[in-house]
Amino acid sequence: MQEDIKKALEVLRNGGVILYPTDTIWGIGCDATNKEAVQRIYEIKKRKDNKSMIVLVDSVGRLTNYIDEIPDIAYDLMEVSDKPLTVILEGAKNLAENVINQKDKSIGVRLVNEVFCQRLIQQLKKPIVSTSANISSESSAKTFAEISDEIIKQVDFVVNYRQDDALKCNPSGIIKISKNGEIKVIRE
Repeated sequence: MQEDIKKALEVLRNGGVILYPTDTIWGIGCDATNKEAVQRIYEIKKRKDNKSMIVLVDSVGRLTNYIDEIPDIAYDLMEVSDKPLTVILEGAKNLAENVINQKDKSIGVRLVNEVFCQRLIQQLKKPIVSTSANISSESSAKTFAEISDEIIKQVDFVVNYRQDDALKCNPSGIIKISKNGEIKVIRE
């Protein structure tokens, strides 16, 4: 795993895109502060750039660097959730503008509990983009074996760690929390 982290860091720091395991499904990712790298992900996925993506953080403490005001309920839900949970919050800052929803300046954030992702983010010292490893409009790959060659060929580095996992994972739940604490469930 350490060799994968070392190589992934090199690629991310140089503006590249990686294919990597998360606490949910396999993801395509980059440095969430690098506009050009984020644009490449839109191109790889053949996804319209008006659809924002989520970012992964390694700790709730890192959130204040990227969100203006965080309702207390967001911290509570992220810390107590028994399954991966993406929380959409308004007031995104210090991220690539094309990763932020431009209508309401929101960003989907997930506190990741997977050891590879945690170490990668800790060492990068920045959040990373996480979007499903598939072409937009196609089904999400639930294991590495289900990822299309088209995706694999377009990224700069494919993490070896956990490629043999046969356990099929699901995407995270998604909720949106407004600045006043109002909660809207997007995906259970």
